[in-house]
Amino acid sequence: MASRLVTQLGIQDLDDASASGLADRIRALILDGRLTVGERLPSERALELRRSRSTITRAYGVLEAAGYVSRHHGGSTRVALPHGPSTATPGRDDEAIDLSIASMDSTPGLYDATVRSLPRLAALRGTSGYSLQGLPELREAVAGRFTERGAVTTPDEIMITSGALNAVNLILTAIGRRGERALVEQPTFPHALEALHRHGYRLVPTPVDTDGWDTRHLTDTLLTARPHVAYLIPDFHNPTGATLPQEERSRIATTARNTGTHLIVDETTAELDIDRGWAPVPMAAEGPNVITVGSMSKIAWGGMRIGWVRAERSVIARLLAVRPSFELGTALLEQCIAVELLDDVPALTHHVRRRLTAGRDAVAAGIADIPGMRMPETPGGLSAWIDLGAPLSTTLSLAARERDLILPPGPRFTTGGVLERRLRVPITLPPERTAEAMTRLAQAWADVRGGGVDATADLAHAAVI
Repeated sequence: MASRLVTQLGIQDLDDASASGLADRIRALILDGRLTVGERLPSERALELRRSRSTITRAYGVLEAAGYVSRHHGGSTRVALPHGPSTATPGRDDEAIDLSIASMDSTPGLYDATVRSLPRLAALRGTSGYSLQGLPELREAVAGRFTERGAVTTPDEIMITSGALNAVNLILTAIGRRGERALVEQPTFPHALEALHRHGYRLVPTPVDTDGWDTRHLTDTLLTARPHVAYLIPDFHNPTGATLPQEERSRIATTARNTGTHLIVDETTAELDIDRGWAPVPMAAEGPNVITVGSMSKIAWGGMRIGWVRAERSVIARLLAVRPSFELGTALLEQCIAVELLDDVPALTHHVRRRLTAGRDAVAAGIADIPGMRMPETPGGLSAWIDLGAPLSTTLSLAARERDLILPPGPRFTTGGVLERRLRVPITLPPERTAEAMTRLAQAWADVRGGGVDATADLAHAAVI
């Protein structure tokens, strides 16, 4: 356990930290979700090789007084969260800008699609209302979209789910093997990492950056680790924005097939194109070992909890067998609305392109005025993967909270507390809101560069979307 905390903190941070500084860093890991509530922390004696025991004891004391750790019988120290009234000032929640959520408002056609869906819903009133695999017309629409993009698909290869993350958890429930390895990109979507952890997988990372994947590392890892599953985001990767080249998709899928690895391909961001200039064929076309998940949340609205799984029929049968153990289907109203929306995909993608273009331009303008930061080319996706030029991401995240700006640091998207030089900034907010967020980010950056960070404010642990 000591090595895990040292890994999360970083050796240099642990070597150089004062008691209060060390407490702030551990507190940041707790608020960021990288240390979990109830997790046992190493003893003061176990950390003595890095800092004096008195420094560790004082740091734990500061955390205990603030409610972030609790002491138990036998001397163990465990992660906790403070209970009791918030000390936030009135109206602070309204003033805060939350950059942990990379999602747009609803498509303009949502209201009309809802109205058009009502006769379809009314026609279902004579049924049981349960829809384990999903409405046939929605499965047909989703299958048709896969076929249009180059992966011939039939409706019986589709299951409708309550969002993409629900789909991932359903897949892991059906095919998961506790104790096996799972290959994951680093960085990647944090809640997918949490799902794999919860299902007992040991994570094996492979690097991704704004310029793409190290395909040789990925395929070598498949061959040597022979993971049971691999979770990939090949289109407008979250958070880097990279797109996996077509020839590399085939190479990865073939290697995974040879090692018996199930590829779980997340296409939640696949339709978020601004100006990529080309359209890859879905990895679903590469073979039966590819299981694809997708969602309406990014192209229509996050409030529509509609997702899907595209897989061969035998996998769909396994999903149908386990699904009733935790849910009996997806809400029919949302399915009816989704049928109407998917009837006009060009309208959805036009709205996405317009909003993301404006958001990207606003982030680029803001980052250009912040010394030391660099924004890479961002041809689509949810966010820009900002290079800070120095390992200050967690420190900047703490400073931003003092400016009512909530943003997860780079290590939140990794398996081991690395990538402190990186910061995910969504390009999904309206330009005027983004401009204000960039102003606050510049102020927080000045605080960090000037050494004036005050990490005393409390914010609740939040999801990263």
